[in-house]
Amino acid sequence: MQTVTLGISGMTCGGCVRSVTRVLDGLEGVAKSDVSLEKRCAVVDYDPGKLGVEQLKRAIVEAGYEVAP
Repeated sequence: MQTVTLGISGMTCGGCVRSVTRVLDGLEGVAKSDVSLEKRCAVVDYDPGKLGVEQLKRAIVEAGYEVAP
């Protein structure tokens, strides 16, 4: 397992946090995600053998949010 912190912009409420959490937790290989509105980020524990950081970023973007570079 590896952990990555991704900066996320565009979240404005608890519903946004739930949406991003649902998208990340729905990916095969994600063990846990902790999405914070206050910190504007997601800390994700994932299996690098099943998916990579780019797939995590793409899922967030497809959900309608922006990932900081």
